[in-house]
Amino acid sequence: MSGAEVLEGQHAAETRRAARALLKKPLLLATGASSDEFRLVRKHASELRAWFDRNTGWPLRVDAGSARLGRTPATHTDSTHPAREATRAASPFTRRRYVLLCLALAVLERGEAQVALGRLAQQVVLEASDPQLADAGIAFTLERRDERLDLAAVVRLLLESGVLRRVAGDEEAYVSGTGDVLYDVERRVLAGLLAGRRGPSTVRAEGFEERLAELSATAELDSDELRFRAIRQSLTRRLLDDPVLYYDTLTEAELGYLTRQRGFLTARITEMTGLVPEVRAEGIAMVDPHDELTDIRMPESGTHGHITLLLAEHLAAAGEQVPLAALERRVREMAGAHGGFWSKGAREPGAEPELVRQALAKLVALALVTRTEEGVMARPALARYAVGEAVVREPGTRRNIPRQRGPVGHLPVD
Repeated sequence: MSGAEVLEGQHAAETRRAARALLKKPLLLATGASSDEFRLVRKHASELRAWFDRNTGWPLRVDAGSARLGRTPATHTDSTHPAREATRAASPFTRRRYVLLCLALAVLERGEAQVALGRLAQQVVLEASDPQLADAGIAFTLERRDERLDLAAVVRLLLESGVLRRVAGDEEAYVSGTGDVLYDVERRVLAGLLAGRRGPSTVRAEGFEERLAELSATAELDSDELRFRAIRQSLTRRLLDDPVLYYDTLTEAELGYLTRQRGFLTARITEMTGLVPEVRAEGIAMVDPHDELTDIRMPESGTHGHITLLLAEHLAAAGEQVPLAALERRVREMAGAHGGFWSKGAREPGAEPELVRQALAKLVALALVTRTEEGVMARPALARYAVGEAVVREPGTRRNIPRQRGPVGHLPVD
């Protein structure tokens, strides 16, 4: 290879690594664990900014201290990927924690360069006394331990995001009422945290859905070129974000555009991110060969991962809707055969509903099943977890590994 070809290959590899870093963590800091990725993003900021703007509509802002990709979902109806605690448990945020997060951000935006957790709590309580919040049934005193735990979870998320930097103290001392914590406020990071297309204070709609739509609305599309651009960006966002893009979830215009431009769209994504398309009769999934760009993995080790995989196999083989009660009975049956590999709590009588709930939460988030009022229905991508029949061959013959059944037999869900 010539020197120019080597340099070109290095440039492409660096740009791809930077794009993947932004997809994995849309807010990168110049210091800390993501400093190497930040330097790559800053080095190739112009190219990355142009690609994301053209293909997704996500703005990229880079300064000396941080890089922020304004990543927004193509749809606002998916509640399966919540914010999570910055702890090993990684519990999903509740409604109360989301409200506390918004109030804390409002306080920090108007505050000083440093803040104590106790002072932040006082200001949050004052903000929560707003009559509109009271009318919505929201009230905080932060006198109870569970409320202080919620505020500590919010603060840890802001620490992980780089909005706050701990100077002294520990959140556990605040929760137990024995101490306080002092933070530096990184105002430039704070200013770029929101990813909406317009400032929340400019939204005039009343209802939640209407306010959300207005917050993320784009300019009116008055030409075919702009409409096609909007469709291309929406499809690219879904291919990057969703475990599987099912054709039956698209509008007629989106499906027509994807049918004509599928090769072009997937090739551009592959070139920039390294994701590989797998196309089947029902949809498309962009697979990550390096298993990095996913927040939910399957299969997964541990008791819950094992139960989820066993239930996936069961649902894939069922071929019809399965009631929740039947899934709970199935878990009881599986405990007899596989309980020796499970935790003690999972083998206890009465544990089945919670085990099924956790398994279904993962399967729904991966677009493998759909919850209905009557039970659970498998989606096409679940066919990759169906167990095929074993094929026995005579010694000395070529080994044949049976393929999984179903029209989407190898459709990945990462």
